[in-house]
Amino acid sequence: MTPPGVTRASYGAGEHYAHDLVRQEAEALGAIAQVDAAGNLYLTLPGRNRSLPRIVMGSHLDTVPHGGNYDGAAGVVAGIAVMADLVEQGAVPSRDLVVMAIRAEEAAWFPLSYPGSQAALGLLHPTALQARRSDTGKTLAEHMELAGFDPEAVRRGTTLINARDIAAFVEVHIEQGPRLLALDAPIAIVSAIAGGFRYVDARCFGAYAHSGAEPRFSRRDSVLGFTDLVQGLETEWDLLERDGLEATITFGRVESDRTQHGGSRVLGELGFTLDVRSEEQAVLDHLHQRIHTLQADIAAKRNVRFEMGQKSVWSPARMDAGVIQRLEASAAQLQMQPHRMPSGAGHDAAAFAAAGIPGAMVFVRNEHGSHNPHESMRPEDLDQAIHLLVNFVTSFDER
Repeated sequence: MTPPGVTRASYGAGEHYAHDLVRQEAEALGAIAQVDAAGNLYLTLPGRNRSLPRIVMGSHLDTVPHGGNYDGAAGVVAGIAVMADLVEQGAVPSRDLVVMAIRAEEAAWFPLSYPGSQAALGLLHPTALQARRSDTGKTLAEHMELAGFDPEAVRRGTTLINARDIAAFVEVHIEQGPRLLALDAPIAIVSAIAGGFRYVDARCFGAYAHSGAEPRFSRRDSVLGFTDLVQGLETEWDLLERDGLEATITFGRVESDRTQHGGSRVLGELGFTLDVRSEEQAVLDHLHQRIHTLQADIAAKRNVRFEMGQKSVWSPARMDAGVIQRLEASAAQLQMQPHRMPSGAGHDAAAFAAAGIPGAMVFVRNEHGSHNPHESMRPEDLDQAIHLLVNFVTSFDER
């Protein structure tokens, strides 16, 4: 335990413990457990016709540092609960039901998008194995090997599943924003997952100077240059919303060198992170171009210089219309009326969609946001998602 909250590092002791725990619960229900070369866990409840493409559901079990109880884990628990419900009813699904516990979804540990899912699908680029974990400095490959897995098999693209063997992938996840709270709704069906780009080591360079002696005409103030960038992107955000387009723009960290800054100095260097997201690739492309244009204009006006550093990118993912329709039909049978909404945060379901696997997500209402110790999902809301998935599985071949 690492109070406050919950910390289960990717390929760390807490994630291993969580995998062992859900494995024990599923095996007690009669599920067959398998682990792939990257450590992803597959818990299979055999169906009547095991040759049919499988229904896969699940999520991740790692957390951000000092996160909450439900981000990721709720989706794995929901899958196990679906199994338990089917076993209790004596109902055998028409095809195999697989619950996945996926490794390493949280980019707080490795600067990668969905490495566990990518490895599961044989799509993890070999260079990703050299990414280093933020706290240990060890590479992804080293952490896999230390845990008893096989990074060389991952490098070769060895898998236990492939796209043609999956009829549908469904991920249950807490909503990480306030929309369901505002709607007073327990669940929603996700229509798309935002893509985005991120700079984690951007800098604005000016020149240090005496606060009283340096006149305005000769100042090269990195704070003012950075502020102009913030204001310029805020204006762009206003214009997008005016046109009915959604995006998020976040400056997550702003910092200066404490040995250099002071109350009587013009700040000569400032570091920051920038995270931009949208479900529309055209919006992302537009904002990326505007960032460069704004920086050029600010550099000329303020006599400062921007260096953005390495850029990480992930693509938007549309959820499958057919799977969404099946979920909505199941909801109607249960007299549920879930809303459709996009996800601004990334999820493993995006990696499955990118691989051409029909998939969708179910959001569960959650108070106090996510990635913090105060996540607050109501059990009765998760129960609605579980009932929805039981109906989805048992009626899959009827539609």
